[in-house]
Amino acid sequence: MALSRRTATTLVLTGILGLTACSGGTDAGSSGSSGGSAASEVKLGYFPNVTHALPIVADKEGLYAKHLGSTTLKVSTFNAGPAAMEALKSGAIDATYVGPGPSTNAFINSGGEAIRIVAGAATGGAALVVDPSIASVADLKGTKVATPQLGNTQDVALRYYLKEKGLKTDLQGGGDVSITPQENSQILDSFAQKLIAGAWVPEPYATRLVQAGGKVLVDEHSLWPNGKFPVTVLAVRPDFLKDHPETVKALLEAQVEAEDFIANDPAKSQADVGAVIKTVSGKALDPAVLADAWKNLEFTNDPVSSALTEGAKHAYDVGILKTEPKLDGLVDLTILNQVLKAAGKDLVS
Repeated sequence: MALSRRTATTLVLTGILGLTACSGGTDAGSSGSSGGSAASEVKLGYFPNVTHALPIVADKEGLYAKHLGSTTLKVSTFNAGPAAMEALKSGAIDATYVGPGPSTNAFINSGGEAIRIVAGAATGGAALVVDPSIASVADLKGTKVATPQLGNTQDVALRYYLKEKGLKTDLQGGGDVSITPQENSQILDSFAQKLIAGAWVPEPYATRLVQAGGKVLVDEHSLWPNGKFPVTVLAVRPDFLKDHPETVKALLEAQVEAEDFIANDPAKSQADVGAVIKTVSGKALDPAVLADAWKNLEFTNDPVSSALTEGAKHAYDVGILKTEPKLDGLVDLTILNQVLKAAGKDLVS
């Protein structure tokens, strides 16, 4: 169901930012849903991607319209996290779903002023897929490997993994392994033409690379405790959170309802995601690919704060972050837990 007050989806592509991680909680003095007022308009960003199923379903199924009431929703779509962070920092959008790396980087580079993470959205769903000729990570020496954008979540994951395995990289594409940032669609073409040896990408692109003849060298699940790592979180501008907590609450109410919708009707949810991907990219995603990618993800409100913090340390270790990360205040789950409590669900710590 289309949103009656929603503007047409706009493709937004801006410059490069960086990345990092998070921490935080529900301490006194954090945001609440009391005070402030509902905004007349809320500008929300998300990606045309399976890892952003929660906002896509909330949008397509009219859940944002249901909970926002008279507040108009304006949606912009992005292809990489650093671009979304630039839009958030500039005020072009008020909130966005984004990877943990760019969100934490924006927090640190702004001295804690640029963003707050108010919820998770998805965990899992990222992998290093390589040409079948690559038998081990050592075989990547002297090759080119792609990531979606310099400083994005997968870019940091690849650089840190290679460093742990004794392979050097630098931010200019040099070192033992040349890391080349490319848009996800371009990565598919480069891989098919054997211009790159592989790529560290989120779903559904990992599945698409496998179906194009690649093999999974590293499933990122294997690198994190209990296989839990965030791939998508919801970030909000602090001034918007302070001035319009009721609007942020409405966004989260729609997200929580979307989580239930996805659990109860995965087929319709996948169709919603596929429709957005086709609209924005101009190309339909094979439903079988989408279904396979879906299995590698968990849609959850939990931002997995411990992994956010660890990811920020990784960004610092590989030179994306220039100062040691300090993340106090990045995560504020106050309103989320109010919404979860009202819905009779477990709170997130």
